[in-house]
This record gives sequence, C-alpha cells and structure tokens, in this order.
Amino acid sequence: MKILDFPKEGRPRERFLKLGPEALSDAELFAILLRTGTRGKKNEKGELMPGENVIEMSNRLINEYGVDKLLECSLIELQKIKGIGLAKAMQILTIAELQKRVNQSKKPVKKISCAEDVFNHFHDRLKDEKQENFYILMLDTKNNIIGEQLISKGILDASIIHPREVFKPAIKNSASKIILVHNHPSGDPTPSREDEEMTKDFKKTGKMLGISLVDHIIIGKEKYQNIKL
Repeated sequence: MKILDFPKEGRPRERFLKLGPEALSDAELFAILLRTGTRGKKNEKGELMPGENVIEMSNRLINEYGVDKLLECSLIELQKIKGIGLAKAMQILTIAELQKRVNQSKKPVKKISCAEDVFNHFHDRLKDEKQENFYILMLDTKNNIIGEQLISKGILDASIIHPREVFKPAIKNSASKIILVHNHPSGDPTPSREDEEMTKDFKKTGKMLGISLVDHIIIGKEKYQNIKL
C-alpha cells in the first residue's frame, strides 16, 4: 500500500503536524526523512515483485540494522543496502553529521590546555569514522583555537600528505602553534611507527617556518593517545 493510500490521519507527516515528533515511532520519523520507498520490479521470470512503501522500508532498515548502526555507516556502505541509493544515503549521513555537531556544541572547547581538550573537541565526530581523518588544529600564542582544517581523509600516508598542505592553512590564519589530530578506525589509538615518523618530520618543518607543532593526538573509540614531542 502506498503512503497516499493510508488514511490521512495515519500518515507520518500528518501525525507529526497534529501530535509533534515525539509521538512518532522511529520508523515514522525515518520515513519522513527518506520520503519515498522502493518501486516494484520484475524478477527473472517477468513477474512483478511488489515494492515497499517508505514506512515498510524504514521498519526493515531499523529492524535489520538499527538506527545507530545506520548512522555509523559510510556513504558506500549505505548504498549497498537494499532500497538506499545515493540521495537517501546522503540524507542519512546528513542527520549523522548534524548529531555530531549538536553533541560538540554542548561541550565547546575554545582554548586548549591539555591533550584531553583536543580529545573532547574531536571525539564525537571521529570515534565512529571508518576512514582515517587527518586534521590540524590552529592556535594563537595563548592556546586559543583560531581554526581547524581537514587535510586528508582515507589511508594516512606521510608520503602523500605534503608539509605544504599541513602548514598552508596555519600560515594563512597566522597560527602560532598547531596540533595534529587523526583517528584510528580500529578504535585503538596506539601510535604506529609511521605516525611517529610523520610527527618528527612535521615538527622539523614547523621549526623552519616558525610555527610550533605542540602535539599529535590520536583519537580512538573511547580514549586517545598523544605522541610525545
């Protein structure tokens, strides 16, 4: 049955308007987000197989994966799920990103006094990432945050990340100091030999440019580790 065939008072949007979002089930809220279900398709025998309306589809997704797991998937992983194309995958990840930003806004960090401050600033957005994300955090002389920049997303390879990409935003923002930050998708923040070597190389570059590299924080699932400089 199509959503338009539902009694008007039983449709998610109408229930939302009448009762508010708190009255809707997870599937109904997800249905409003996804908007459409899947069309029927012919099988190999030429028989028309029924599609799913958006509530049926939402129930299936939540039952099979759970809302939390769906929000942790990557763009590619989501598109492998029946019924989710690029547009729906982007809609789901938009909600995931907004959730991270809301959580971060509740505990803002404006000044860095220790490694834990850096961890608190990045943890919510990096803890569930399936790829390595490499950031620089830019500070003034009093350790106030003046900016941050995502330098690389994917496999962290020091041979690919050129010092120019790391220090260009720091120079542009007149940063006195920078902190390197990246996550380990495995959840274990223990530095690798490559992490340590890369840190040494960037520290040398920073000295030549007059921009201090003061720390390198590796974010894990629930904890962090920094590389001593």
